[in-house]
Amino acid sequence: MTASADEQEEFGRFGAPLFDGPEARGLRRVGVIDVGSNSVRLVVFDGAARSPAYFYNEKILCGLGAGLAESGVLNPKGRDRAMAALKRFAILARGMEVNSLTAVATAAVREATDGPAFEAEVREATGLRLWVIDGTEEARLSGQGVLLGWPEAEGLMCDIGGSSMELSELSAGAVGATVSGKLGPLKLQGLDSKTARRDEIAAGLAEMKTVLSREHYDRLYLVGGSWRAIARVDMERRGYPLHVLHEYTMTQKDLRATFEHIAAANPVELGRATNTSQARMSLVPLAAEVLSRVVRTFRPKEIAISSYGIREGLLYEQMPEILRARDPLIESCRASEAASARLPGFGRVLYRFIAPLFSRANEKRLRLIRACCLLHDVSWRAHPDYRAEICFDNATRANLGGLTHSERVYLGLALLHRYRNKREGTPFEALAPLLDDDDTRQAEVVGKAMRFGAMFSAQDPSLMGDLKFYPKKRELELRLPADDGEALYGEVAQARFKSLASSLDAAPRVHVIKG
Repeated sequence: MTASADEQEEFGRFGAPLFDGPEARGLRRVGVIDVGSNSVRLVVFDGAARSPAYFYNEKILCGLGAGLAESGVLNPKGRDRAMAALKRFAILARGMEVNSLTAVATAAVREATDGPAFEAEVREATGLRLWVIDGTEEARLSGQGVLLGWPEAEGLMCDIGGSSMELSELSAGAVGATVSGKLGPLKLQGLDSKTARRDEIAAGLAEMKTVLSREHYDRLYLVGGSWRAIARVDMERRGYPLHVLHEYTMTQKDLRATFEHIAAANPVELGRATNTSQARMSLVPLAAEVLSRVVRTFRPKEIAISSYGIREGLLYEQMPEILRARDPLIESCRASEAASARLPGFGRVLYRFIAPLFSRANEKRLRLIRACCLLHDVSWRAHPDYRAEICFDNATRANLGGLTHSERVYLGLALLHRYRNKREGTPFEALAPLLDDDDTRQAEVVGKAMRFGAMFSAQDPSLMGDLKFYPKKRELELRLPADDGEALYGEVAQARFKSLASSLDAAPRVHVIKG
């Protein structure tokens, strides 16, 4: 389904908003319980369905799969902890009026001889029916989770759990070949030497690789708690300033240095430094051995962390195609504007007003500028003295998909300049290295353009007039309609127009259009 001609005219290539349509309303309060080999988690999604808002998120590290390779059964202590967590989660889901609740179990439950008995016990005690999925289905769902955040993902998804590791190829918005292997750190704990683990990992990867269509992939998408823990160590080692894991990227060289750092560090101190539990940190060295071999096998140019995985893949599974095709960033920004802005819908008008300043920008950049306009007023309730800083923090740390780290900083800086002319002494200074000079200047222009355009937000949009930018002549022209439009161009508006022109290194010109 595509947008109608009227919708294309009104909303551009993004089509009419769907976040509040029947397709999205049907996905409100979607709950997922994920019973993994290491953790049991409840996630309840709410809000803009295309870019998931986490209404509730709780995880218990139970260790169901600990010792499974040797015993063949679920870990007794882990089983008790998992059952207690599932009882709690079932009650919470009822209290939150979850309208769709799916409980999935992965490697530990599907491989343990007492897995069926555990399923029956869970159903008897909680009413939950566990959907025990095989490895290829787990790989498919995790791949779909990556697509939820990266609709244009191209490369190989690698999801590590406690007992297994899954691979899936991603291309053209779809999941391709999938495969699962027994390379989770809880499985490898049973091997008593590094040589034995190395041989097991090499053999497992060689077998998994036969299912895939390619030898190498430019991009590797990492899913799973152990991978995220390694990324936190990489951030700590590099002194990386933005502690957002989703879309954090590393190179092979980065990872080699981090593996050495992990091997040399005290795990307790490293756990404290990275805010990682000791239960998770105990698995990190084993996971690092696996990832080292994965990277050497597939030789990616870039390794990216995805915070989205099997749980988000289950949400994606329930989406109609019309929602899947939407841009997660734009839909989320539209939902924020509708919920929090003083004048919902003005962001679209504002974008049209400032767009002539960016006639040379590509579609990727125009998409980001549109997101800025949609969010330009959502923090208006904040105290005026802190509004600029709050806008910056909200943008750079928001749970948004389809947004690289440099784009987060660009978005935050533009919104900061929406409320403040200067950036010195603001949180931007710590993150400035993530944005180059050209993008820093352009984000300032976007912010000051929004700051000026917002002066007309309480009026008829037709009174805003038009902006014309002449780069060669270095002139910025404002064409205003006579009478009311001219009257709206008061002293504060004039000062903001001059500030915008200065950011463009252009001379300001005002032309009043008579009747």
